[in-house]
This record gives sequence, C-alpha cells and structure tokens, in this order.
Amino acid sequence: MLTHINIRNFAIVDHLELELSNQLSVLTGETGAGKSILIDALGLILGDRADAGFIRHDADKAEITASFDVINNKQAKRWLHENELLDAGVQSDSAPDLQTDLQGKGLDSDHDCIIRRTIAKDGRSRAYINGQVAPIISLRKLGELLVDIHGQHEHQSLMRPSEQRQSLDNFAAHQNILKELAAIYKDWKNLNQELQTLTAAKQNREERLSLLSYQVKEFDALALEKGEIDGLDVELKRLSNASRLVDTTDKILHIIYEDETNAVYDKLTKANLDLDQLSQLDNKLSPVFDLLTQSCIQLNEAASELREYRDSLEIDPQRLQWVDQRLATIHDLSRKHHVTANELIALHEQLKHELKDLQNADLRLEEISSNVAALKAVYEKLANKLTKKRLKAADTLAKQISENMQTLGMEGGRFEILVEPLDEEKYNATGKDRIIFQVTANPGQPLKPLTKVASGGELSRISLAIQVITAKYSNIPTLIFDEVDSGVGGAVAEMVGHLLRKLGNDRQIICVTHLPQVASLAHHHFSVNKQTDKNVTKTEISKLLEKERISEIARMLGGIEMTKQTLSHAKDMINRANQH
Repeated sequence: MLTHINIRNFAIVDHLELELSNQLSVLTGETGAGKSILIDALGLILGDRADAGFIRHDADKAEITASFDVINNKQAKRWLHENELLDAGVQSDSAPDLQTDLQGKGLDSDHDCIIRRTIAKDGRSRAYINGQVAPIISLRKLGELLVDIHGQHEHQSLMRPSEQRQSLDNFAAHQNILKELAAIYKDWKNLNQELQTLTAAKQNREERLSLLSYQVKEFDALALEKGEIDGLDVELKRLSNASRLVDTTDKILHIIYEDETNAVYDKLTKANLDLDQLSQLDNKLSPVFDLLTQSCIQLNEAASELREYRDSLEIDPQRLQWVDQRLATIHDLSRKHHVTANELIALHEQLKHELKDLQNADLRLEEISSNVAALKAVYEKLANKLTKKRLKAADTLAKQISENMQTLGMEGGRFEILVEPLDEEKYNATGKDRIIFQVTANPGQPLKPLTKVASGGELSRISLAIQVITAKYSNIPTLIFDEVDSGVGGAVAEMVGHLLRKLGNDRQIICVTHLPQVASLAHHHFSVNKQTDKNVTKTEISKLLEKERISEIARMLGGIEMTKQTLSHAKDMINRANQH
C-alpha cells in the first residue's frame, strides 16, 4: 500500500509530505483548492507523461517520491525481484538525505518500494525505482501492480479486457484450472510451432532430398579414407620421379659398391687392412682402425638398402595416371563444396546425417501432428470446462453488481458479463473466451461495454460496485476514487460512503470527495487548502484531528456560515460512522 508521498515544486505545491495508512482516507477541500493534485502526482509516479507545465512557476524542477509497502504484494515483489530492483536505496540529487528521512519515518527498505520522478524545465523527466534509474514503461508496469485509480483516468484497470477477465476468474476462484490450462497451452503451442516449422520445410524437402542423395552417393563412390590424401601425395611424387630415382640410386651403388675396379667400399676395405697392420706396430692407431671398421660396416649396409630400394622401384605410367586422377577427383569435390580436401570426410558424415533426418522427417511430422492434435483436444476440453464455470460465475457476479448499482443512484441499472467464444487463432493461456463487462446505468437503455460508459461519475460508481464484491480477490492493494460521488447526494451519497468504508476493510482506499456523507465515513481525513500570500499561491494538505474533522464536515454541510446545528450534525455523522 501507499505509505508515504513527498511532493516538491509540483503545480501549486511548494513542499508537501504525507504519511498514509490503510483503510479509507478522504481528501476534501474547497473547489479549486487542488484536491486532485495528489492524484496527478501519483499519476506521474505510475508512469503518466510528464510536462514542464507541472513545475511550480518559481522552481527549476519538480520532484515526487512515493513509498509503497510491498510486504504482502507478491506480484510487485516478484516483478521487483525479476528486474533486480528489490532492495530499496533512494538516491536523490536534490534531496540527498531523503532516504534517511524516509527511514526515520518508519519505512523499512526490506519491505518498501520507493519510486521517484523528477521533471526539469526543459520537459525532460527521470524516474527511479529503489534508487536505480528506470524507464517510464517500468513505472507503468510496476504501477499496475501497486495502485488502481478509478475515475476519468488512464490507470483504471477495469477498462482493460484482461482485468475484466481476471476479475471474473478471481471471483470464481479459477486459479487452479487456469494454471493447468496455461501449462497445457504452452506445451501445445511449442509443439505446434515445431509442426509448423516441419510443415513449411516439407515444401523444399523433396528437392533437398534429391540433392543430398546425389551428394552422398558421390561421396560414397569416392570412398575417401582417413589419411589417404597424404599417402597419395607421397606416392604421386615417387611415381612422377621414378626414372630419376632409379638412375641416381644405380649411379650411387656403382660408385660405393658395384664398380669392380674403383668402388669406394673396396678401397675403404683395403685401406682398413693396411691400418690394421700399422696398429700392430703402434696401438695409438687402434681407435682409428675401429672407426674405419664401423664405416665399412655402415657403407655395406647402406649399399644393401640402396639395392633393395632400387629393386623395389617400378616405372608404372598407369599407376601414376590413376594416382594423379584420384587426387584431381578429390580436389575437384573439395572445391565443389567449398571445403579443404582434408574436410571432405567430415562433410560426408554431415550430409549422411542430414539425409537420414530428412528421410525420417515424415515419420516425425506424423508423430508431432498426432501429439499436437492430442494436446489441442486436452486444451479444448479443459477450456470448455472453464467456459462453463465462467458462465455460471458471470451470472452470479453480474446479479450482485446490479444489486449494488441500485443503491448507488443507478436505480433500474443493469450489469451483465458477456462470455464470448474466441476464434481458434486467438485461443490463449487463459482460455478460449472473451470477457466483456456490459452495463446500462438507466432503465430502458441498451447494455454497452464498460469501456463505452461516457460519464466519469457513473463509471466510478460502477467500478465501486464491482470492487466492493471482488476486492478480497484483487491483487492491487491501493484503490483511488477520484470524484466517485459526482452527481449524487443524500442517501445515495451515504451509501457510496458505506461501500467505500466497507471496501477499506480489505484494501487501502483513497477518495477525493466533496460530499460530507462520504467524508464522515472515512477512517482518515485530509484537508486540502489553498493559500495566497503576496501573490504567491500554495496548496497544503493536512491530516485532521477529531475537532478539525467536525469543522470540515460542518463546512461541507453548511457552506461559509457554520452554525451550532451544522457542527452538531457533523459530529453526529462522524459518531454514527464510528459505530460501523
């Protein structure tokens, strides 16, 4: 609920600070005193469009700060948590000690949501939620969870079709069936989306299947093996240079081993024999003899391996042509698919996997189609059950609201709730119904949607009639009625007051009124006064004590002249209200 509001340099307000309580609070005052300033200020807190015209004429900036106790407001706490704005921490460039002041007034940062809005002379506006800069859209979304303003005002939730549907469902306690329906709807829509995707893809699937089949067959025919490309490159180089390799190895073998008159091996062997004889004369030559012996052995092994290699060489033009063609085919395929030759094997596996998926797509499509139909049937069965419950609840709620209207100056008025079927493409998580609140305030007049009611006073009283019944099911903790008693008086005005007071048992109610019958029934009374001093006009709002309340009610009863009779009448009205 709204616990505190601080207004600076707004309209004709210099500085205004109010602490508010639960139950019914009324604001009264002379015509033109500025009773609606508080409503306008709250409108900005809730995301209304800002205008430099709101700024007091002698100031550079207007600032409004409001604190809401959200300890019992699960929806608001959830929204703050989801947007990482749960912990309060007011930061104000114009009032840096504001947070300390607010906390000094008993506000607990663990339970309070503090919203601040500033407007500069250039028309620019800034908003803060718990000390963090926030876009105006966030104020609107959060504001819908905190305050509902009734009257000719954009925050009237009952004008929204979604709120009308929710009011009916809350009244009938449909929460469990709605939760189940929402879960089924989500599964149905998700699976249906997959079905639509597969169905759309089916149009191109035959063409893609044909292409993939050809490509996979091409890869299968190639039968490329891992590491084959490197092996083919090596073989191609050897086959391409076979003649040179044979000629050169023959030449080397002839030089080192096979030349009968001048082979290196023969000469080295003879030299080693001579060195052996010398080492017998001087053992210092023994290490050299050993090295030369090893050289002879290694030269012999080298010649043996060269001979084996030479004998293995084969000049094979046909094999050379095949290897060359094989590599050309591989590289042509890699260029065709815009990948490297070494990436062809991975691409082959990918194409085979896609081909398999497409070949199985018809089976998957049939399976999903069957599941979608099954989920749709479950959804419709549950939605039809909900529709029946709504029709029954709509009849009960409409009768109770119509009864309340008779006591609010709308004798002969009638209220009905239309439960219409939606087209299938408009089915949603809350069912297959369109809920429309219809009303006529006068007998003999046709029913019209609540959104078409022209009179702000009638609309406020109709909303009051609805709220009295549905209040205990509503999630919005603060309801504001702006001139709800417009155009009524006497017994009807008193009944409006009784209904507001009754509503205050479940919600925080703030009402701007000009009727003493309504004001006398308030739990808390605030007076709005406009003062002019040296061409400076200011509006002040103060909470009235008991004697001050009597005087204010007497003023509202008797005008300028206050007699003993009016004072006595005012006191009696307040006493009678306190007995309720």
